[in-house]
Amino acid sequence: MRLFSVISLGSLFTLLFASHAFPQADDIMIYDSIAERILLKKEYTLGATIHVLGMGANFRRGSNKTFFTTRFFEIEVVSQKHPKQIRVINPYYLNAKSYVYGKLNHVYILRGGYGYKKLLNRKPYWGGIELRAVYMGGLSVAFAKPVYLYFFDETYSYLKEEKYDPDNYYHSAEYIFGRAPYLQGIGELKVYPGIFTKAGLNFEFGKLNTKINALEAGGVFEFFPVAIPIMAYNPAKRFVLTFYLNYSFGKRYN
Repeated sequence: MRLFSVISLGSLFTLLFASHAFPQADDIMIYDSIAERILLKKEYTLGATIHVLGMGANFRRGSNKTFFTTRFFEIEVVSQKHPKQIRVINPYYLNAKSYVYGKLNHVYILRGGYGYKKLLNRKPYWGGIELRAVYMGGLSVAFAKPVYLYFFDETYSYLKEEKYDPDNYYHSAEYIFGRAPYLQGIGELKVYPGIFTKAGLNFEFGKLNTKINALEAGGVFEFFPVAIPIMAYNPAKRFVLTFYLNYSFGKRYN
């Protein structure tokens, strides 16, 4: 009985200590609810993006000057494909690998920019959705890696690995076995600098000021002084417009 009493008292003490040392989830929700209207001056988010020509990820670091305006810096990396590219497999060869016929380069774009979020609709005190307008601009750098494929030689006796050349007769579809290892050609990267602007609507949801969960939809307009060749038989474009959907999560703090 004495041992049981000691254990019971110890358990009770532990529960009381925990309840005072660590606030309950409901207490945190009340303290950090939207109704508190506490201005947290710093924030950051990590995000995943899909857009009409690829996908990517981004990082934002912001400064909240008021409840209505956030200034932020963003770094984003996205892949960029051509709207007409289609993946195919040569049906005449056993175990042939898929590839995109006519594709000249794999393209990835690194963006760095500065922008603002403007509050359009504040959450009610119980939570809900907060709507913000987002606009920004900055610099783009596109990296183009040439496409390498496996080809049969003129006599179809062995495979060779070469950079795709649409002007080479022996690089026509009948000689293509499939894609070569992706890193092949990494040493032949070409760089294309450019500029971009981005605008969208940011829908933030949740009950806590300190935690950010948001969906953002919008468009990106990009200009490259030197057009980036992606597909053969299609003119390279210097102006590119894409539409995106982004999910981001992060936190606010002081």
